Amino acid sequence: MTNTLNAVVTGSTSGIGLGVATAFAAEGWNVMLNGFGNASEIEVLRAGLAEKYGVNVLYNGADMTKPDEIHTLIEEADASFGLVDVLVNNAGIQHVSPIEDFPDEKWDAIIAINLSSAFHTTKAVMAAMKQRGFGRIINIASAHGLIASPFKSAYVAAKHGIVGFTKAIALEGAEYGVTCNAICPGYVKTPLVEKQIPDTAKARGMSEQDVIEKVILAAQPTKQFVTVEQIAALAVFLCSENAAQITGAAHQIDGGWVAR
Repeated sequence: MTNTLNAVVTGSTSGIGLGVATAFAAEGWNVMLNGFGNASEIEVLRAGLAEKYGVNVLYNGADMTKPDEIHTLIEEADASFGLVDVLVNNAGIQHVSPIEDFPDEKWDAIIAINLSSAFHTTKAVMAAMKQRGFGRIINIASAHGLIASPFKSAYVAAKHGIVGFTKAIALEGAEYGVTCNAICPGYVKTPLVEKQIPDTAKARGMSEQDVIEKVILAAQPTKQFVTVEQIAALAVFLCSENAAQITGAAHQIDGGWVAR
């Protein structure tokens, strides 16, 4: 492994993905950003990371529901960086609703973005990682990849799928120096979680403040949100030589939620 790594982080224009990409850039690694947002704001973000850390930061707006665009994303990273050492599958969306009211199109989109996109990105990088004997694949799962909550059927299904996918890829890469791990955060105060609060309040017939105190933080024994920086630090560690024998694991970072 060289000191400078090349990383692709999906869904990295905000939230956890941006935190991971920023931590990678701070390590001196080149980063490919991906995600939706205002084009000028994303360019300011990209240029700012590149200037601050003196690394190559690229952006590709591939839609994670479209396999052709996903393959183009990886091809562009390969062409620009020479190779992809680290892949972080972070892109994700959420919808909160009782199953009887759950829109079919929301189910399809959540499965496509939260689960199927990881298949397509991993497929695109795996052969080259095996050939050179090094690779790090990190799937951002969730505590909901290990346990369930009501009204999140698609998200829970996708995140459980990601944990299983992680194990399978870890076994396929084990003899080639390629590790695959899942990070399973509890509640992190990201735009994704903030958008869930009113939907959860509606689904449960509660106030938004009660959702925060009695649903979200009640699930985490520490009574604190997990921070983006804590997740990013774990991702950096999982890419290190000290983590070479850590593979196929679902790493809980959830304030003790799953321990209950």
